[in-house]
Amino acid sequence: MSSFTKAAALAALLPLALTGTPPVCSPSTADLSCSGSSTNTCCINSPGGLLQQVQFWDTSPSTGPSTSWTIHGLWPNNCDGTYSESCDSSRAYTDITTLLQNAGQTQALSFMDTYWVSDDESNEKFWEHEWSTHGTCISTLEPSCYSGYKKGEEAVDFFVKVVSLFQTLPTYTWLKNAGITPSSSKTYKLSAMQSALESAFGAPVILLCQDTNVVYEIYYAFHVEGSVQNGTWVPTSNEGSSSNCPSTVKYPPKGTETSGTMAMRPAREDVQGMAASSSTEHVEL
Repeated sequence: MSSFTKAAALAALLPLALTGTPPVCSPSTADLSCSGSSTNTCCINSPGGLLQQVQFWDTSPSTGPSTSWTIHGLWPNNCDGTYSESCDSSRAYTDITTLLQNAGQTQALSFMDTYWVSDDESNEKFWEHEWSTHGTCISTLEPSCYSGYKKGEEAVDFFVKVVSLFQTLPTYTWLKNAGITPSSSKTYKLSAMQSALESAFGAPVILLCQDTNVVYEIYYAFHVEGSVQNGTWVPTSNEGSSSNCPSTVKYPPKGTETSGTMAMRPAREDVQGMAASSSTEHVEL
């Protein structure tokens, strides 16, 4: 059993129960996303059936605890590696903080203020962006999927799920268990980092670099059996994404200035473009 499977079982016990009345999907309707076997988009995520949980390792400026990666978001990709964004402007909610407070999700909110933080704007603006850009494209979070729907409850479900999922993916700890810790002097083989994470997660992962060889982001990918809210998350490979890192990389401590100019966090389309243009350095997983 992978470390992810064990952690996922523990996360199910955390007091971060989803709010609202999302769909109850029977075994006959809760098919695995990207299987092409169901048209019930309240019980299978479609077309965005490949869900990527993306994390940051921010060093300059540093964000979050020194011994943890932080949350970037949860991104639905289509099963062929393409993706949609900003799918419903009418649900581009502002004041995510109040939505969570009104739903009684103060524990999730407190966690987000520590582990889901922006490097250049308010946390609130960052959360609003992640919801409107990516959350509105998750089919099982459509208001029509809810019985007795109340405005904004699907966004609450989104944030609570991202928090609980992130808690099952302790990137820093998994690397540390393999003897890979942040260092100002050491370099690491990209393959060693990938191998350690794949062993713990149960599927290949994608590491991304900036400043040529400084690791700063990771993509974990899942198919989901059933809804995002209540389904079973199955680790899988990242279709349509690849690493832009060289074979030897740096993993500096937070607060470390790296050589060259530290770029702002690239946008999603820029990341995929960087990876595509770095095919000669792509490490097969």
